[in-house]
Parts: sequence; structure tokens; C-alpha cells
Amino acid sequence: MKRRAFVTSLAAWPMAAAAAPTSEESKIRAIAEAFLREHGIQGMSIAYGKEGKIDFEAGYGFADTDGTEVVTPQHRFRIASISKPITATAVMMCIEKGMLQPDSKVFGPQGTLGGDYSGDVAAVTVDHLLTHTSGGWANDKNDPMFKNPQMKHSELIAWTLANQKQTHKPGEHFAYSNFGYCVLGRVLEKVLKLPYDKLITQEVLTKCGITSMQIAGNTLAERQSQEVMYLTAKPGAAYSMNVTRMDSHGGWIATASDLVRFASQLPTLLNPDSIRAMTTHGISESYARGWNVNKVPNWWHTGSLPGTTTIMVHTAKGFCWAGLLNGRSEGLGLALDKLMWQMGGVVKA
Repeated sequence: MKRRAFVTSLAAWPMAAAAAPTSEESKIRAIAEAFLREHGIQGMSIAYGKEGKIDFEAGYGFADTDGTEVVTPQHRFRIASISKPITATAVMMCIEKGMLQPDSKVFGPQGTLGGDYSGDVAAVTVDHLLTHTSGGWANDKNDPMFKNPQMKHSELIAWTLANQKQTHKPGEHFAYSNFGYCVLGRVLEKVLKLPYDKLITQEVLTKCGITSMQIAGNTLAERQSQEVMYLTAKPGAAYSMNVTRMDSHGGWIATASDLVRFASQLPTLLNPDSIRAMTTHGISESYARGWNVNKVPNWWHTGSLPGTTTIMVHTAKGFCWAGLLNGRSEGLGLALDKLMWQMGGVVKA
């Protein structure tokens, strides 16, 4: 079907589109604007599509704090943990090529990253990191990825292994781990001999026709072109983290259409066995390898950082979508998921 792009804002509707909106566009706009008002969110971008084609994309509200820059489909948002399925895809590609194995050790004399490690640390495998079953380093109040912001990846990994011991043996317990996916980024760098952003661009994004994704900066001064601003109840909270260091677990910025192109083209990147592995749960009944999964089967991933709430969905029928917000509040992720299903029912795919 013909691609439809639509831009609007709560205050600038009459001048936002060159032509009168279709019934479909009007319905989705009304739903989106009601959502933004209800939740007090400044801006939103959405996209829907299938097999690499974008059927509908739109921006609503504002990209800035002053309410002067209208969100367009070209605006980029921090996607937070939606970075994980992108990283997982690159890992699965390396496994297909024989460059890694699921049971490849990560640390210690036999590990890809080496180091003088033994015991449970040396027992951690690539698959443990993919499935969040490394035995430690959970996304809780002690999440290492939000500590020591001055440290580089290698320094933070060494500090974490020395100071935050595993609480379970690898493979026995699921605990969502940003740190685990940070480590996977370093494994990819070691194997492919490229910086993480370059190897993802070369091996994943370019093959999907994606050209606008990049790793985020940390401060407002490092805001990229066509990147939204992130609004938080605590002033500046979105710009006091080392987001750049989160690269492989939460550091990318993207448009909603970028994410739809990625999610809808997994079969062009991976063989059926790899996709089956990525979307078949293990210890966790709702998480596989880089994707949340259910019995339908639908696959999805959400993202959340101060000033950011995101979701990317691949449905059982291959129809995909992404929704990006430049705000965050309690329960907003579930509300965004419900919203995207609601609007998806309106889109004529």
C-alpha cells in the first residue's frame, strides 16, 4: 500500500498537513492527542508496517520543552532497551557464521573477553547474557550501568565483576540485566573487530535500509539533529546519565519507522532456526533472547529511561509497529502498549 506520513500537534493542526486528513488519519490523531493530554506527555512518534514497508507514520505534539517544535516522523528519540533486540540480532548473526556459539564462555582464560576470572564468573556464556540468566547484575537499585559514569566500558566491567558478586549460578535464575547486554556489546566488538555502533550499522541497520540511527549523547548540548528533548519532573534528570555508554543495552536513538523496518525484516537478517531461538522462552516464560514473547506468538520490547518511554512490536501476522514518547511516568509503558494496539486497529495495512 502507499506509504502515508502524517504530522500534527496539539496546537498546530491546521498547518501541519498539506492536504485534508483521511478518516484514518483523523481517527488516529484524535486517539493520540487524547493520550498526550491524559498523560501529560509533550510528544509522540508512531509507525506501522510490514516486510520493511511503512504503511503509516506520524508525529504528534512537540519535540521541545517550549512547545514550538512540532514532532514529525523524522524526529529521533532515545529508544532505551529496544536496543537489546538489535544487539541480540547481531549476536545471533555471529552464531550463524560460526564466530560465536551459544555456550561460548565470556570471561576467564577460555572466554572471549579473557581476564583472570574463575568460578561462576568464568562459567557465564553468551547465551546466559542473551537470556538474562548470568546469575547477577540485575536492573535494580544496584544496576552497574547507572554507577561510575566516568568509567569506560572496560573499566566498568572490571569494577562490576570485582565489586558486585553473582547471587545465583549461571543458568539457574532470570534477572533482567542491562549489564549483561553491555557485555554482549563488547563481545561483538572483540569478534567483529569494529566499534559497536559501526558493526551494528554495517551488519544490521544498513541491511534493513536504516540510515538515521546512532548512539545518543548524554547532555542537552549533545542533542543530535532532529532529536527530541526529554522532559522529566526533576529538571535535567534525562541529561545526567551516561547514555552513550549504554550503547548495546539502551543507547540508540531512532525514528519509529527505523524500528518498524528492523522488526519487520528479521527474516532477511536471520535464518528460521535463529529467529525461533530468539523468540522461544527458556527459564522466563515471557522473555527469550532479546525479545519478550507470548504464546500467540507476538514478540516485543519496551524501553524506559528518564524522559523516555518506548515500545516495538512484531505481531504473529508479521505486522509491526513502534511508539516513542519523550516523557515517562508510572504505568505509562502499559498505557502506550494499549494505545498502539488501539491505533493499530485503525491503520489499513
